Amino acid sequence: MRILIVSDAWSPQVNGVVTSLQALVAELRGLGHQVKLLSPSDFRSRPCPTYPEIPLVWDLWRVGPAIREFRPDCVHLATEGPLGWAARNWLGKRRLAFSSAVHTRFPEYLNTRWSWLPLSWGYAYLRWFHRPSQAVLVSTERLRGELAEWRIRRLVLWRKGVDTRLFHPRERGAGPVQPVFLCVGRIAAEKNLQAFLALDLPGELQVVGDGPQREELQARFPRVRFLGYRHGEALAEAYRQASVLVFPSRTDTYGLVMLEALACGTPVAAFPVPGPLDVLEQGVNGVMAEDLREACLAALELDRARCAELAARQSWRASALEFLAQQRLLDGEPCLDLAVVATRP
Repeated sequence: MRILIVSDAWSPQVNGVVTSLQALVAELRGLGHQVKLLSPSDFRSRPCPTYPEIPLVWDLWRVGPAIREFRPDCVHLATEGPLGWAARNWLGKRRLAFSSAVHTRFPEYLNTRWSWLPLSWGYAYLRWFHRPSQAVLVSTERLRGELAEWRIRRLVLWRKGVDTRLFHPRERGAGPVQPVFLCVGRIAAEKNLQAFLALDLPGELQVVGDGPQREELQARFPRVRFLGYRHGEALAEAYRQASVLVFPSRTDTYGLVMLEALACGTPVAAFPVPGPLDVLEQGVNGVMAEDLREACLAALELDRARCAELAARQSWRASALEFLAQQRLLDGEPCLDLAVVATRP
């Protein structure tokens, strides 16, 4: 099959959406499908105001010709940004079907930055974007239920995975006497990083990642080690050397970093909110509590071997097969009965 994925999020951005799509593309190609990804790297873009790491494509008139040129059997819209909208509108005018996905709690992110903006406005935006989609893919049953309450329809489950070839336990050696509490992710307001940085914990606090708040928070919390981005084996080693991964976000739909840490044998401390509630087993591979410090200290006592064992069950190959199954590709039928777009102007 010829599969086209349209995403406003792609390398060199570092986030869970990019990680998920990179893994999906690799697995689909490994299964013998021809995959093309339309991303900001294929177009002209400008940095997003207040968030320059995110490029906003502006020459959107080129999206339609790019879809027609590839002649896909199916199209999947991964994000609700300018590229996603341009592809949605082009396909809609030609009455061509597509699937889409909800990767982030977009309304909550907006509300974190602009508290005066009602959540209902953000969900109206999501509802409008996804209304013509034939299948709206979500990562957890909990998220499917929440989105259904906001009247978003045709929701189907597409679970995420972890690269167990990269993220796996390894002998840690003697290591530091004091514990290491690690946080991995974008350094941005929606990640609630200050809830971690302000904790009075023994040992060392580390942050892997970067973002618009790094300079401010690094100045305010000089005790914390800000390590910048880590990729590949360097990221896996950061997980392995940590005693606990701390996940302070209250707005993530899932939180892939939790699964990566667990696969390396590192337990997780988090708030009892969607995301952690979908990934963690309380008292087994993580501790969730409104008192985040209490959760961090309790997580030190968890069995690292058990953490890795549970995470290893969720592979990216299984995730990719679920993506295909939801779009009726496994039996060889065209995805969502999408016509070959080259036959239409």
